[in-house]
Amino acid sequence: LLAAGPGPGRAGVERERRDALREELLLSPLPTGDVAATFQFRTRWDADLQRGAVSHYRLFPKALGRLVAALGVRELHLALTQGFWRTRYWGQPPLQAPAGAELWVWFQPTVTDVDKAWKELSNILSGIFCASLNFIDSTNTVIPTASFKPLGLANGTDHHLLRYAVLPREVVCTENLTPWKKLLPCGSKAGLAVLLKAERLFHSSYHSQAVHIRPVCRDASCLAVSWELRQTLTVVFDFFSSGQGKKDWSLFKMFSRTLTDTCPLASQSKVYVDISPKNKEKELLEVSPAPTSIHEAIVQGDKKTYAVYDLLSPSLFNTSRSLNVQLKWKRPQDSSEMPIPILHAQRYVAGYGLQTGEICTLIYNTHPYRAFPVILLETVPWYLRLYVHTLTIITKGKENKPSYIHYQPAQDRRRPHLLEMLIQLPANSVTKITIQFERALLKWTEYPPDPNHGFYVGSSVLSALVPSVTAMKDVDVEQSPLFTSLFPSSDGSSYFVRLYTEPLLVNLPTPDFSMPYNVICLTCTVVAVCYGSFYNLLTRTFHVEEPSRGGLAKRLANVIRKFRGVPPL
Repeated sequence: LLAAGPGPGRAGVERERRDALREELLLSPLPTGDVAATFQFRTRWDADLQRGAVSHYRLFPKALGRLVAALGVRELHLALTQGFWRTRYWGQPPLQAPAGAELWVWFQPTVTDVDKAWKELSNILSGIFCASLNFIDSTNTVIPTASFKPLGLANGTDHHLLRYAVLPREVVCTENLTPWKKLLPCGSKAGLAVLLKAERLFHSSYHSQAVHIRPVCRDASCLAVSWELRQTLTVVFDFFSSGQGKKDWSLFKMFSRTLTDTCPLASQSKVYVDISPKNKEKELLEVSPAPTSIHEAIVQGDKKTYAVYDLLSPSLFNTSRSLNVQLKWKRPQDSSEMPIPILHAQRYVAGYGLQTGEICTLIYNTHPYRAFPVILLETVPWYLRLYVHTLTIITKGKENKPSYIHYQPAQDRRRPHLLEMLIQLPANSVTKITIQFERALLKWTEYPPDPNHGFYVGSSVLSALVPSVTAMKDVDVEQSPLFTSLFPSSDGSSYFVRLYTEPLLVNLPTPDFSMPYNVICLTCTVVAVCYGSFYNLLTRTFHVEEPSRGGLAKRLANVIRKFRGVPPL
């Protein structure tokens, strides 16, 4: 009764509820005709998880909360991705992740044995998300010194407390999506999560789901700390058809479902539709039904216009019981008019044969007049032995010396190569980075069941503050999509970008594993024929058989023949 009334009891209940849930869906038509859908569920909790005094969990998942408290985790970032984000054609993603599984964690300074906590953490996350994170060990774990700085509130940046690992061969499927959805306060029963239908999500060109846990300031004074959990999911649908260069899409066409109600635990639930013009002709994009409001902001250096649907607005569901957002747009006829990202990269393996090779990385800076530095992180397995003296960085035909370089050589079967460089990218340039390697010959027990498929090398990581072409201004976080606050900009002239290149598939010298089978078959045949015959001759007993006098039938026949006067048999 006190909670229902307007008295002081109601205020006490509100003070006890120190957690809040905000959910959003961002729909972005891509220049190539594809459609990207980004879900983000943010749970913010005003509690101190590190002291372990929390016993009641309302919105924050208990499995993750106890994990953070028990292992001394300061920040946790996990991403499971199927496919590759094509930055050159799709533009800058809101949140990008490499192909496979990526995990990087900052631990508290109070953790004495970081390696032990890292191993235990990967095993627990493997069980929570039904992934192969238990295969993370010292052979694929590195300690970056310049990349992957804390995204949340941090008192220090001792890189010895950081661990980073990638499993590029991890396959993401429904068994990873189901536990991810169970961490949501409303599950997949209400709110935006009802659109997360596995049959449609995995029938796409790109799928990435992630979990980010970090400490943030509780208010502007930052005297207290709150914990933030972001569950993000990005999917790209290929809906473009060549008929007249037009393609219409809707929520039902993408997810086979529509929005019918909101999550009762969410304090904010919005759908953002990017209706920004896609070319110079300023084509108008039509959305239906009419949005609740229109919001303009500078996001990642570009001016964006969003049609906002507030699911908590009472007038949204008055006309119909469901919300099916529809968008009609025109694809640019000339592909040369597609916007080119300021920063993008690609990587490939050069060379021939199975002894040596070369890793080539191309980094593009398409800004017309601004140069900026970029941090490149390369993680190469130990069985590719790098020749560091062959490292070359060429920009516009000249050598480009890095301002900072950190190299940690690999140890066979113990740790991978780690190479970090700070490279200056001139304006409107292409920087080519090459390094040669030699392929190692593994033990026959170290090859996977399909050795001729090849061995995966994780993606390179690019981190940079990219200068903005459009003058940026203060953004209202409450109105803009939530992903704009994950990488806050220090000033209005640049914005932070983290990109990943393609993973590599390298062939190693592989023995002919069919030869043991052939040898076994031939040996068994020879042994069976030769030894069997020889053993038969040694063990067989020969007897001389005397001719028998006949049996009862023969004697009876002779008696009959005797009476008839015929000679006996």
